[in-house]
Amino acid sequence: MSNIPDPIVDGLARGWKVHGGAHAALPAKLECDVAIVGSGAGAGITAEVLAKAGLRVVIVEEGPLKSSRDFRQLESEAYPQLYQESASRKTADQAIGILQGRCVGGSTTVNWTSSFRTPSATLAWWRDHFALPELTDEAMAPWFQQVEQRLSIGPWLVPPNVNNDLLALGAKRLGIPAAAIMRNVKGCWNLGSCGLGCPTNAKQSMLVTTVPAALDAGAVLLVETRAERVLIEAGSAVGLHCVPVLANGVERTTAGPVQVRARHVVVAGGAINSPALLMRSKVPDPHGRLGVRTFLHPVVISTSLFDQKVEGWHGAPQTIYTDHFLDTQPIDGAIGYKLEAPPLHPVIGSSSLSGFGAMQAQAMKSFANTHALLALLRDGFHPESTGGKVKLRGDGSPQLDYPLNDYVLEGARRALLSMAEIQFAAGARSVQPVHELAPLCTSWQQAKDVLTTLPMRPYVTRVVSAHVMGGCGMAGQPQMGVVRPDGLHWQLPGLSVHDGSIFPTSIGANPQLSVYGQAARLAAGLAQRLGVQPQALA
Repeated sequence: MSNIPDPIVDGLARGWKVHGGAHAALPAKLECDVAIVGSGAGAGITAEVLAKAGLRVVIVEEGPLKSSRDFRQLESEAYPQLYQESASRKTADQAIGILQGRCVGGSTTVNWTSSFRTPSATLAWWRDHFALPELTDEAMAPWFQQVEQRLSIGPWLVPPNVNNDLLALGAKRLGIPAAAIMRNVKGCWNLGSCGLGCPTNAKQSMLVTTVPAALDAGAVLLVETRAERVLIEAGSAVGLHCVPVLANGVERTTAGPVQVRARHVVVAGGAINSPALLMRSKVPDPHGRLGVRTFLHPVVISTSLFDQKVEGWHGAPQTIYTDHFLDTQPIDGAIGYKLEAPPLHPVIGSSSLSGFGAMQAQAMKSFANTHALLALLRDGFHPESTGGKVKLRGDGSPQLDYPLNDYVLEGARRALLSMAEIQFAAGARSVQPVHELAPLCTSWQQAKDVLTTLPMRPYVTRVVSAHVMGGCGMAGQPQMGVVRPDGLHWQLPGLSVHDGSIFPTSIGANPQLSVYGQAARLAAGLAQRLGVQPQALA
């Protein structure tokens, strides 16, 4: 697709200031107004707002700068180049697989474009339990509207692919409401390879929107460069100590460290990485809030076989959802869940689904006829759902300890039941719950009998996630969180956090739009505190 305009190649030709990796050599020292850790959802929005306001911005990204010319719709290339730990990051006990981006644009470069505003019930919970009265639907609406316009977030007007259409069909036959998902795309080719990097630049990720805008406004981008610790002097953050890294994240010894001196530091490396950076930096944590209440949306999957071709790798990956099992469940009761239809690609599919050997070989022979549903479990609202904790390994790298308790696993059982019923209602020939002990079920009654008694425990219940939130929670009182309602750290002047790690709970929806909206709000406030007037996102 060499005829597709490439804004990264064009920008580099115009003289963007990019250092690290295959680009210009890293300087030993830089000075700026604001140093931003990361280049994903929170970092990208913040960078554009601050750079366009006239501030000198340095963006520090651990991953590489790739562009549409590198995105060839190949899993074998995308996962090692664009994801944390080559798409094999796991919790400390290895029971949950976690997909997170590690490249310019962060997870926005590789996500599936699903865009939801923060649910009203979630905002209400935050107001009531974390002293955040300013987070109302009305107060957040202008920020959401601004980023929706900036990133072309709107309804998907093309008919859903078969994988998503079967969710709509099964739900309709059961009287369950389902709706279309908003997507951040412009001129989408409907290829279905969103998770491998968009080869046509249709996905309005940070890679092709806010990061280029910030660079055009004079920002400096450091790639393949890890923010190792926050520099602290006289009780205030004054910059970053950074080190060059290889593609696999190992420190590169052929180049020296980089010191970025800044009036203000914004940490936006994503949940897991952001708390870890503050831990490595020994940032004050008098109330023990750092790294705790880190939430996933634990995800369980149900696959099914149809007589017709499904070919879940074709077409927009997620376009239909139902919140029926959230809306009918008290937020602080038994765990609720959102149902969506994920894309199906052979590598991520075979590594995420149950079975091995001959069983897996047989499943892959039927891959074209395979349909999948996933359930995002809404964690963080019940006394028994306290999420996980970010810890540091001996080398300073982060690890998430996330025990799967009975509360979460019983939610997984109910979700598997709901998905199986919908799949049979849509006409499935058989359903295979993604659980190591679950047999192939050929009727809804059999699936119901199996799933009602199936042992739900880690490892045999396959759990994955692509959404990480919390660990630097936002709260209106210092004993309740890490950062203030304006994103500033409660104890360390000169430091803010602008990413999903500030969420006090999980969202209960795909979180990218929630991060965008909060980052726009926080960045505008930060610009004013630094003495400049923020402009609306273009």
